[in-house]
Amino acid sequence: MWSATRHQKILAILNKQQQITTDGLAEEFNVSRETIRRDLLLLESEGSIDRIHGGAILSKTINEQPFLKRVNSHQKEKRSIAKLAMQLIQPNQSIFLDAGTTTTIFAAELRKLPELLIVTNSIDVATTLQSAGSKSKLILLGGQLISDVPGTFGELTMAEIGRFNVDMAFLSPVSVNAKQGAAYFELHEAELARAMANNAKKLVIMADHGKLGEVSRVKCKDCTEIDLLITGAAAEEPIIRDLQAAGLKSVQLAK
Repeated sequence: MWSATRHQKILAILNKQQQITTDGLAEEFNVSRETIRRDLLLLESEGSIDRIHGGAILSKTINEQPFLKRVNSHQKEKRSIAKLAMQLIQPNQSIFLDAGTTTTIFAAELRKLPELLIVTNSIDVATTLQSAGSKSKLILLGGQLISDVPGTFGELTMAEIGRFNVDMAFLSPVSVNAKQGAAYFELHEAELARAMANNAKKLVIMADHGKLGEVSRVKCKDCTEIDLLITGAAAEEPIIRDLQAAGLKSVQLAK
């Protein structure tokens, strides 16, 4: 079993049981205690878990709201972020979009731009563009439907991402803070976003002001790896300064 798959299964077990033991995981996956110890060290470094004596518990970070509830939050701000992000794109460019509430709103703006190559795992992004009669080339990545987020995930999705080298990746994480960078609540979402960022020339993070300074479970990218953060005008200046001090290259405020 690949280590990434084992990590995903460890988090799934924790979501059900709240606490796990090193011995129990070693038996579950038929690997050594040392292998499990390395797994738990990595998951802890990413902010996904807290290690305790003999095992681990889920990290005491913010709980992510259900996708349908997040869709209705900060709608006006997300539309402003989407309009500003659209100004970065030139005809004939190629982009990645992950599955998120902000990227879904962004898709509604992208329908105005022809001749793009848009690669996404988001079912909502794909249907938004398709129903709007977009003239851009749209590729919906294959994979599994895993959570309440309407998107494809898993090994097949990750393999398909690796076939592309695009101009920009537009990602919509759960949180952005100076210490952790951009982060997601679920491991499979963070892994997919990281793969998109690694196969793009430029990484753009779109996050409403409510996500700034927050902490989630799985780190995607450090601040030093983010080329541009687009957020709302309501973003607090001390948080922006902390992000820039941590290495964030550029910030644009959408009004």
